[in-house]
Formats: sequence, C-alpha cells, structure tokens
Amino acid sequence: MTIRVVLTDDQPLVRAALQMVITDTADIEVVGEAGDGAEAVRLTEELAPDVVVMDLRMPGMDGIEATRLITKGTGSARVVVLTTFDDDDYVYGALHAGASGFLVKDMALDDILSAIRIVAAGDALIAPAVTRRLIKEFTTRPAASPPRRAELDGITAREREVLTLVGRGLSNTEIAGELCISIATAKTYLTRLLAKLDARDRVQLVILAYEAGLVATSQ
Repeated sequence: MTIRVVLTDDQPLVRAALQMVITDTADIEVVGEAGDGAEAVRLTEELAPDVVVMDLRMPGMDGIEATRLITKGTGSARVVVLTTFDDDDYVYGALHAGASGFLVKDMALDDILSAIRIVAAGDALIAPAVTRRLIKEFTTRPAASPPRRAELDGITAREREVLTLVGRGLSNTEIAGELCISIATAKTYLTRLLAKLDARDRVQLVILAYEAGLVATSQ
C-alpha cells in the first residue's frame, strides 16, 4: 500500500529535497505541499493523507497549531515533525499537540523515509538526538500540575518499570537489556501500557511517565 504524504515547510528547498527522494520511492507518494500550517490543515482535510510531514516555525499558523487541528480532526492522518536543535519550546508544544514523530532536519533522507513508514504503520518515533534533548528540557521544567499517579493504579510493577524506561527515552532493545527480557516481551509490555493508559502511541507514554513523576530530574 502506498503511503500518502503532505509535505509542510515554508522553505521550498526543503520540500523539493524531500519530494525528489520520495519520487524514487515506490511505497511513498507526495499528494500535496503546504507552505504554512493553515494550508497543511486544509490539504489534510481535502486529500486525507496518511502522514503529514510538519515544519514547526512557519509564518501565520505555526506547526504546533496545525498539528493540534490535524490530530483532533476526523481524519486518520498522523504528524511527523521536522525540527532543529533550537526548537525545544516548539517540540514541547508539538508533543502535547499530538505529533507522532520528531525528526531532525539534518538527518539522512533515507532515515526520514523510514520514519514516515514507521509512523504510517501506527507506531511513534523520536530521533535519538531529539529524545535526549527533549528529555533534558522536560526534566528541568517545573511541573505544570501535581503528578498524576492515580492514573497508573491499574498497571503492574513491571509495567511501571517499563513505562519509566520509556520516559527516559530507551528503545525497545534497550528496555529488554535493562530488564533482562526479550525484545518481544518488551513490545508486549508496551502494547499493554498503551491499552491500559489509553495512550495513542509511545510519545504519549513519555508524557505520562513525566507527568506521573516516574522520571526524576536527575536522570
């Protein structure tokens, strides 16, 4: 099945570079291009893409508001954010707006294509460099509200351990190694957590881990 993508960036050269690579990719197709958030929302409603690749800093409606409108809409499009290292506040906002992926603009184009496939398949992905920077930023901010520990009453002690490691930015392979379990078992725990906590994807689990106070600022 071909993955239908809308590219959103106010820099035509960025869109052109992605378009050029995707043109030679059999399973991904660009169905629309937007230069700002408002156009991205309109094209998403009109074209019903599988994935929207979203810049954050754009004139008019920025990527955060566009992401919020797209993920709260009636369609099934998922958002992959393209960011730079000076976009911490924007990434933090996009995380809560419902983005399913966070990529760095200087990543290899093949890695960006792989990320589009992962997100289109229903998973979430945060580039390791973004994860570490985002987690550092998250843990140094004052809590916006008291830890939501009550929401975790329904999970087991082992699931709580897994959630803590997800919050620290560990991959499934790293979680398996940390807990001395198989990768398949780690994935099973992730699936259970998503269901029990009514989380859309791994990104939301990261948010829950921090809001529940499972990840200390020293980590």
